[in-house]
Amino acid sequence: MNALTEQEVKAGYRLLFDGRSLEGWAATRHPEGWLVQDGHLVCKGVTGGYLFTLEQFDHFELRLEYQTAPGVNSGIFFRWTDLNDPVHTGLEMQILDTYAKETMDKHSSGALYDLEAPSSNAVRPAGEWNQVRIRCDQNLIRLELNGTVVVDADINRWSVPGQNPDGTANKFKYAWKDRPRRGHIGLQDHGGYVEFRNISILPL
Repeated sequence: MNALTEQEVKAGYRLLFDGRSLEGWAATRHPEGWLVQDGHLVCKGVTGGYLFTLEQFDHFELRLEYQTAPGVNSGIFFRWTDLNDPVHTGLEMQILDTYAKETMDKHSSGALYDLEAPSSNAVRPAGEWNQVRIRCDQNLIRLELNGTVVVDADINRWSVPGQNPDGTANKFKYAWKDRPRRGHIGLQDHGGYVEFRNISILPL
């Protein structure tokens, strides 16, 4: 756990979480809401806010695992540029307990939040570990959940602030086509208990 194979190291992966400390991370507020326990990065879910990488990344493949308590809402943020405004300056892969949900929407687990719904329901029941891969290659965003590609998006298609390519509204006051491609990676404390582990990144 929280280790790389020799092959992964040769390929260029590196750990973002060492399993022992929050070195390399900081909280937007309430740092007491985050801790390391039994090799897991734990969001206690009692304070709110975000944990973010001090380093910024542009083109990469991010891998991690997470599990949540029942009913929990959280998210994985990336290309997040303004630490005071994660809502509008960060892309988010939604974490939500939607295992029993039949119809996917832009807020279901695995969604590119408020931009594109997951193509299928790939999340596991609360309390089970989920595997995530987020690949950002220039304007192309691929979200994979438990081995299933659930979003394959060209962010250049989002060329109008507050509007999706299909004409529906979204929350963003900026057009993602024009946004910077480099930013922080963040984990959201949305008032629910979440554990993360095996967080690694491969710069592209």
